[in-house]
Amino acid sequence: MVAILSDDYTPRVSEAPHDAPGAAGPVLAVSSNKGGVGKTTVSCNLAVYFRALREDLPVLVIGLDDQGTLDRMFRLRPSGPGEGNLKHAFAARSLESVIQLGQYGVHFVPSPPDLPGLKARAEDPLTLRRILNRTAWPGVVILDTKSDLEALTRSALYAADRILIPVADWASLEEATKQFSLLEKAGLGRERARVLLTLVDARTRADEEGHDLRSLLEAELDRRGWPRYRSHLSRSPRVEALNSVGGRPLSILHHAQGTSVHRQLRALAEEVLTDLGLEAAPRGGAAARRAAERSPAADAAEAAPSLASLTSAFLRGFRGR
Repeated sequence: MVAILSDDYTPRVSEAPHDAPGAAGPVLAVSSNKGGVGKTTVSCNLAVYFRALREDLPVLVIGLDDQGTLDRMFRLRPSGPGEGNLKHAFAARSLESVIQLGQYGVHFVPSPPDLPGLKARAEDPLTLRRILNRTAWPGVVILDTKSDLEALTRSALYAADRILIPVADWASLEEATKQFSLLEKAGLGRERARVLLTLVDARTRADEEGHDLRSLLEAELDRRGWPRYRSHLSRSPRVEALNSVGGRPLSILHHAQGTSVHRQLRALAEEVLTDLGLEAAPRGGAAARRAAERSPAADAAEAAPSLASLTSAFLRGFRGR
């Protein structure tokens, strides 16, 4: 990978392969510079669904904002003195020493208490990409970004193989223009991004002719030529309540069964896995059923494997295919 500096010092990525030597599994960034579009909900729950659909796939979630939602959802033990977090990983240029096993079998990196200090370490937008390449996580990495286009978000866009952009309404669609412009300016290309319609109810009428909002947004995305996922996520009061129960966000997979969003998220997870070059277990397969029925307590009882053992197991499975 070669970085070329333009006149305004914005790094531009050449046509060299994105998976430079040292890189392992694919990296998915969930990014929107507008708040309230379900970005963190998508990040957390995709991680849980990935684990349910692919028990053999290590999933790592990294939060690049200061909300602490990922920590509250996945953390199994209280944080203690000297615990490493994402800021330490940037200093060491590796995530290996700060990765923790969390709820639902999902791994995560604790968020730093001082985000401004971390932003200072991310002024070079290629830093996170180098850290991920050096860490070589043997599965999929999900990056949950802050609702802006500042240093940490830009570093996630440069690091990602795929960028999922949630769009919930016309305002967030217009804000997405800035992300597509940034990708073009950086030489990353709009093809790296996929729009996902979130919190959109097909019953909502958006004009006098009675067209529903989702159809109008889809038509506008197609007119602009922006790549998008076929799947979408509806607004659901029951799902929204999962983020405020006892202070710990709850997974849609385990706690919203029977809702349309439960089904939509499975369809989205399958689509994204295929898009990333990974294959989900067949619908109704035994592995998927076991994972869907397994309780968070059972996941919590699992011992946390080391990164080295995960890498070895993953590579053995890959070679055996």
